[in-house]
This record gives sequence, C-alpha cells and structure tokens, in this order.
Amino acid sequence: MRDFLTVAKALADENRLRALLALRGRELCVCQMIELLQLAPSTVSKHMSILGQARLVESRKNGRWVYYRLAEQDSTNAAAAALAWVRESLAADPQVQEDAARLGKILRLKRETLCKRQTRS
Repeated sequence: MRDFLTVAKALADENRLRALLALRGRELCVCQMIELLQLAPSTVSKHMSILGQARLVESRKNGRWVYYRLAEQDSTNAAAAALAWVRESLAADPQVQEDAARLGKILRLKRETLCKRQTRS
C-alpha cells in the first residue's frame, strides 16, 4: 500500500504530471524541464525528487547537469500502471498539447546554451 500512496501523492500536482508527460520517450536535462515548466530551479528539483521517490522517474548526473527519464528498471507495478493511466487520461488535454509544442521548440535549442542561460537567471 505504501508504494500506491507514494505514487498517488506524486501524481497530485499539475506540474509533476506535466513533467512526467514531457519525459515520454526521451531524457531531458533539468534545464529543459525548468524552461518547459517555467518554474524556479529549486522548485523543479523538488518536483523531480518527489517523482523519483515514487519511482516514476530516474535521474543521472553528468558533470554539473542532471538528466531525467521515466523509470524503467526501478519502477514498481503501481508506478508503471500510474504512468499508463496518466498517458491515456491526459493525451488530449490542452495543457499537455501546449507543452508538447513548447517542448519541440526547447529541444531545438542547444542544451549547453539553454543550461548556461538557466544558471545566469
């Protein structure tokens, strides 16, 4: 039951849902997540930490930068089922579609340029 409650709490925030959906089929740098969500770096890090504790996302560090992807190996049954439910339920949501369009523009930017811009903010 603990896994279920942890996942349910992690999904109870719009920004965390947006972050999860942005990670579909890709890995994103924290700078890209900051740009997409338009939140402070510390806020994005906290959201990603909560998703990580629920085993919905995994992270890796490369130098100064942290990269996130949807959990694969460390995922629980509750997390895997929740991700499928979120994808299905929110596929046609206007915010999700807007985020997909914004993410397309963000992904065209050089990651190094974006990350440098984020550290100066």
